[in-house]
Amino acid sequence: MTGIEMVQNMFRTGFLVRATHTLLTWVITLVLFLHNTDLRKCEERGELLLPILFFLVVVLSVLLYFAVSLMDPGFVLTDNVKGSDEEMESMIPQSSTPRLRRCGYCLLQQPMRAKHCQTCKRCVRRFDHHCPWIENCVGERNHRWFIVYLLVQLLALLWALHIALSGISPSITWELWFRVNGFLLAALAFVSIFSMVVLLLLGCHLYLVSINCTTWEFMSRHRISYLKNCGDEENPFDRGVLCNLWDFFCICRTVVWEQTYNDRSTTHSV
Repeated sequence: MTGIEMVQNMFRTGFLVRATHTLLTWVITLVLFLHNTDLRKCEERGELLLPILFFLVVVLSVLLYFAVSLMDPGFVLTDNVKGSDEEMESMIPQSSTPRLRRCGYCLLQQPMRAKHCQTCKRCVRRFDHHCPWIENCVGERNHRWFIVYLLVQLLALLWALHIALSGISPSITWELWFRVNGFLLAALAFVSIFSMVVLLLLGCHLYLVSINCTTWEFMSRHRISYLKNCGDEENPFDRGVLCNLWDFFCICRTVVWEQTYNDRSTTHSV
């Protein structure tokens, strides 16, 4: 294997992405602890509660990052979808339900709302998107954990932003000011950018979850067989905000979307 192939393989497996994220997280955390920030002042006064809490939030964000990054997002493994015979029967296409199709890449029968990911080279149930940040797909099995991760990550970033601002020291000249606060300003820039990105991501995903829609369905509605014939405001999977949120966060099971679609179509036709 050549050096170029080794580097390409490292990127393909996500090692460099995960290593960079982890290294950046701990470098910024170290900068916040070493500079004259609120964390450092609390340590000097012997008040360790806030530093320990902040450290635990950072650790939790890293653990959730790796959990979501390494978790099976809901890969379609075989034509025989895991589940009971009842589930399999309910997946038989009805007259009002678009016919299930075979993936043109892995040749497996795709359940409704599944899509083949060109990066992972697998079909993913209730496919949302492939996230280069975690180097994994976001799908049926890890989507809720992805949102939990975003919530914890946003908390850590906003807290870090407050801590970084508390450590900015005044100086006589601009040159001295940049020299004294250089590392803290760099950390502040990274944290500010990531905070905006995470806030935007979290807002978009919470909105889509509230209407029971995925990023892929939202962006490619006109090309998806089971949605392109629906009205612009019609979503066959939408059960109302509260039910959608409850189903998403509290029900941990494989959903047979063909049955949901068929039930909704039958209700509309009555």
